[in-house]
Amino acid sequence: MTLAIPTDDTITMDDLVRDPYRIYRRLRAEMPVAFVPAVGRTMLTKAADTKAVKDNPALFSSDDPNTPMKRAFQAHTLMRKDGDAHARERGAMAPAFAPRNIRDHWTGIYTQIAKDYVARLPRGEVVDLFGALAAPYAARCLANLLGIESATDDQMIHWSQSLINGAGNFGGLDEPFAIVDAAHEDMNALFDRETQRHLTEQGPSALSAMANAENPIETSQIRANVKIAIGGGINEPRDALCTILYGLLTHADHVAAVKEDPKWFLEAFEEGVRWVAPIQVSSRRAIQDTEIRGIAIPKDHVVMTIQASAGHDEEIHDNPERYDLFRPKKTHQSFGTGPHFCQGTHVSRMMLVQILLPLLFDRFPNMELVTPDDVVWHGFAFRGPLNLPVRLT
Repeated sequence: MTLAIPTDDTITMDDLVRDPYRIYRRLRAEMPVAFVPAVGRTMLTKAADTKAVKDNPALFSSDDPNTPMKRAFQAHTLMRKDGDAHARERGAMAPAFAPRNIRDHWTGIYTQIAKDYVARLPRGEVVDLFGALAAPYAARCLANLLGIESATDDQMIHWSQSLINGAGNFGGLDEPFAIVDAAHEDMNALFDRETQRHLTEQGPSALSAMANAENPIETSQIRANVKIAIGGGINEPRDALCTILYGLLTHADHVAAVKEDPKWFLEAFEEGVRWVAPIQVSSRRAIQDTEIRGIAIPKDHVVMTIQASAGHDEEIHDNPERYDLFRPKKTHQSFGTGPHFCQGTHVSRMMLVQILLPLLFDRFPNMELVTPDDVVWHGFAFRGPLNLPVRLT
């Protein structure tokens, strides 16, 4: 016997933006499949369910017709496509993310960017690393990877925030859409200029690969691809870096471990994105009637896979709300699973694990997080700290 989807109308958008993990803990225990009117979707908060849905595009389509992403990006992006359509657009950018390019090209460029940006940090002062390092480092690396180097750090940061605010605007507010609409005009103009350059100066960047492909995808989708990368490619490494540093710097034994053996930087990365997933949720539409945990999911009903909650599932992790470098099992779905697994995952690991974290601890071996309680955590669809005051010594 299947049951109707239970509803939790006590949850508000403000609650989810302020402290979603408290809500997910309750839902996992009491109502792991629950319709939440505030977001207009049925939340799935158990790791097994989120993975099963994402791994089965034949039953759960990425095409959520009511997602704010389509309105925010002014396009039907590859994130909302499956099968051949998704593969074609994803494949158009794939050469830029190839392991050989990462090893032979991007690692050197990213290392120099990291050295330049860390070198300008003042020693002995309290610095907000969110704005002084994390965001601009992510922006400059991504501008190079995408082939839009003429975009400034401030432009990249503004565009990224505008796009993710629009894509996460499940409340349908007017202001986030108005801001992102204005950003599109600037982005499209710059993309067009850079595309003309890449037609004569071919290189390993994503835009160059798409512009010079034998059978290029449509211009509108080239733009959409670059915007998808801007939306996720800044906030993911930016928020992951700040989260990791917060986790490490609030545990003296963690700091001692990474300073003694750099192997722990990879563990710090995986635990950071498990603990606070930079991209917290995704949506999928049921293609036919089905059920999850004995609850009927009708055709065309939209479920929201909460990968943030999956990383805190008590069936997998003990004390999941604690950042623990030494946690033996750091299983998470923070970069997705299935066909939509994040294309930039290996780049993010390279940026932080191989380059920036070791460099930062080498230059400032005694840095300390001041007033940890003053760090502000924010966001529902996308989440991370908004500030990170660190004394650089």
